Amino acid sequence: MTAHQNGTISSEVSDFLLNCFARSPSWKFWLSLPLSFLFLLAMGANSVLLITIRLEASLHEPLYYLLSLLSLLDIIVCLTVIPKVLAVFWFDLKSISFYACFLQMYIMNCFLSMESCTFMVMAYDRYVAICHPLRYPSIITDQFVAKAAVFILARNGILTVPIPILSSRLHYCRTNVIENCLCANMSVSRLSCDDVTINRLYQFAVGWTLLGSDLILIFLSYTFILRAVLRLKAEGAVAKALSTCGSHFILILFFSTILLVFVLTLVVKKKVSPDVPVLLNILHHVIFSALNPIVYGVRTQEIKQGIQRLLKKLW
Repeated sequence: MTAHQNGTISSEVSDFLLNCFARSPSWKFWLSLPLSFLFLLAMGANSVLLITIRLEASLHEPLYYLLSLLSLLDIIVCLTVIPKVLAVFWFDLKSISFYACFLQMYIMNCFLSMESCTFMVMAYDRYVAICHPLRYPSIITDQFVAKAAVFILARNGILTVPIPILSSRLHYCRTNVIENCLCANMSVSRLSCDDVTINRLYQFAVGWTLLGSDLILIFLSYTFILRAVLRLKAEGAVAKALSTCGSHFILILFFSTILLVFVLTLVVKKKVSPDVPVLLNILHHVIFSALNPIVYGVRTQEIKQGIQRLLKKLW
C-alpha cells in the first residue's frame, strides 16, 4: 500500500500522517515544554511509586496492589501516546505506520477503560473498608485482587479489540492525513470511503457500557460510604473515614471531569476549534498519569513514609 507526503493515495494506505494543530501551529511550541515536563513527571513519579510498593513490606496490601496496577497502566499509556506527539512537535515526524496506528488506537481505548475499571474496584475496596470494616480482611484478600486484575484485563482487553479491527478493515482511498496528534478511532475511520456507522455505534456502545457502568458503580459506592460516614458518632471518626478515601475520590473526580469536558467539546464541536478536543485528549493521557502518584504520595501517610525510607536507603 502506498501513501504520499501530500496526503493523496495511489492505491491503499501503508502509513498515516498525523497533522497536529494545523489551525493553531503555534500551540506545538507552547505545548511541547509543559508536555515534556508532565511526561517526565508521570514516568518518574509512577516508577517511584511502583518501586516503593514493591520494596516496602508494609505496603504489600490489596489497596496498594491496585494502585500499582493503576501506575503500570499510566506508564504504558504515556509511553504509547506522548513520545509520538513530541516527535511530531519537535521533529515534524508525522508518519506512523498502518499497524502502529491501530496498535496505539487499541492501547488508548483498552487502557482508558482498564483505568476506569481499576477505579471501580478501588471504590469497592473503600466501601468494604468503611461500611464493613470487620469483614474487610476476609473479603479484600490477595486472592480478591488477583481475580479483580484478571477481570480488569479480560473485560477491557476483549471488548475493545473490535475497535481497531473494525477500523483496520476499512478501505482508505481518499487521504492518509489524520487531523489529530493521535490515532483516535473516529479521526482515522472518517478517512475511509466505506460506511463507518458500525464503527461509530460500537465505539459509542462500548465506551458508555464500560465507562458508564464503572462510574455508576463508583457513584453508588461513595453514596453508601457517605451514608455510613454520616452515621459515625465517635469524635474525629468522620474526618478519619473521609481521609481514607479522599485521594481516590479526588482522582476519580478529575478523571471524570476531563472525560466529560472532552465529550462536551465533541458534542458542540461547531462552536469550538477542532483543535480543542485534540488538546484535551492529549492532556487527559498525561495530566492524570502525573497526578495519580503525586496525590496518593502526598495524601497517603504509609506511601509517604515508604518513599522517605527508600530515599534514606539510597542515600
